[in-house]
Amino acid sequence: MSTYVFGDIQGCFREMMCLIEKVDFDCEVDNLWFVGDLVNRGPDNLETLRFIMDLDDSTICVLGNHDLHFLAVATGSHKPARHDTIGDLLAAPDLGEIIEWMRHQPLLHFDKTRNLVLVHAGLHPQWNIEYAQKRANEVEQILRGPNYAHFLKKMYGNKPARWRDDLNGMKRLRVITNYFTRLRYCKKNGRLELNHKTNVAPKAYKPWFKHNREKQQGLKIVFGHWASLQGKVDVEGLYALDTGCVWGRKLTILRLDDMQKFTCPALRDYT
Repeated sequence: MSTYVFGDIQGCFREMMCLIEKVDFDCEVDNLWFVGDLVNRGPDNLETLRFIMDLDDSTICVLGNHDLHFLAVATGSHKPARHDTIGDLLAAPDLGEIIEWMRHQPLLHFDKTRNLVLVHAGLHPQWNIEYAQKRANEVEQILRGPNYAHFLKKMYGNKPARWRDDLNGMKRLRVITNYFTRLRYCKKNGRLELNHKTNVAPKAYKPWFKHNREKQQGLKIVFGHWASLQGKVDVEGLYALDTGCVWGRKLTILRLDDMQKFTCPALRDYT
């Protein structure tokens, strides 16, 4: 039995199936995990989600920013963006079922046996795993509750830019969501810089994983979101899996048993 983790698929169904065949995945005994951004920007979002949803108990998915955006658009909480490609999902006869499934997925998964965290973007450098789990749970409970549409409408924005214990309401929920689904650069105290997407740091900021993370010592972290890293992180215990398939590069899967990566090049021109 093996456990595999996919990087950001974003509707690249053909490449996902290419890797499933390459690693000889067996849904009867193996497990598939996903670092989020299952949908959007790629062409086959509906096929991708239906396949993943059919895996049932053999899969774990954490939500990414594109997944949350899909939920916001699908529930009428936000207008579609110019580059969205989620029309196949919005027109699906089982849209309601898809929404229900997706809003019940976590923001963070912690495997205690492996001492491993699965998250879309990253962790606040000063949060230990117990604190991070509690913060993720705050948003997860809202998403799974009756007021999820209001949250989806108000989650957009870059402020507040820094976590404080005394934050409340949507300010609190928004900054938690940004840490887990949009984080790239921040300061040591966690102040976010959410506009830069390249691997060139803005002045006075570092990648979140380059700060002193004493409270995360020994913790393995598997994440996606940051395509410009191209899967390369020179920090022990960190595994970056977004290798930009939707930008014409490749899709990556990680086997947790031995931390070996497998890739499939983009099989069509996404540019």
